Amino acid sequence: MASFSASLLRFQPSLHHSKTSLIASRHSLKLVSVSWAKIGFPSLKTNGFRVSCAAKPATVEKVCDIVRKQLALTPEKELTPATKFSELGADSLDTVEIVMGLEEEFGISVEEENSQNITTVQEAADLIENLLEKKAGAGAGAGS
Repeated sequence: MASFSASLLRFQPSLHHSKTSLIASRHSLKLVSVSWAKIGFPSLKTNGFRVSCAAKPATVEKVCDIVRKQLALTPEKELTPATKFSELGADSLDTVEIVMGLEEEFGISVEEENSQNITTVQEAADLIENLLEKKAGAGAGAGS
């Protein structure tokens, strides 16, 4: 590990200028350590741990069809998994209607807290896959 020495630095207000001037004392050498302040960096905390899986292409296609229908988009409008609903002009009511369409199409129930996290086609498709998997697991567990 590399180490270094540096002069002790002090900042004093200058008598002649409003800026601060740098005064270094050459007689006292001390080891200086630097650490980054956390100010200005975004928080890395999350509200929950979420595992994302790649949804089946058929699921993504059905989500695109429902989004296209709910937002009255033309067939020529290209939708990709990364397409954000807001980019398509969807507001919160449109998103609720999209979720309702997904629930009806896939026979699932999306909790309100999950529906608020859906902002893209891929997020919707991933959530559907997760809910269908849970539903299938619950059905298998009930039959045992």
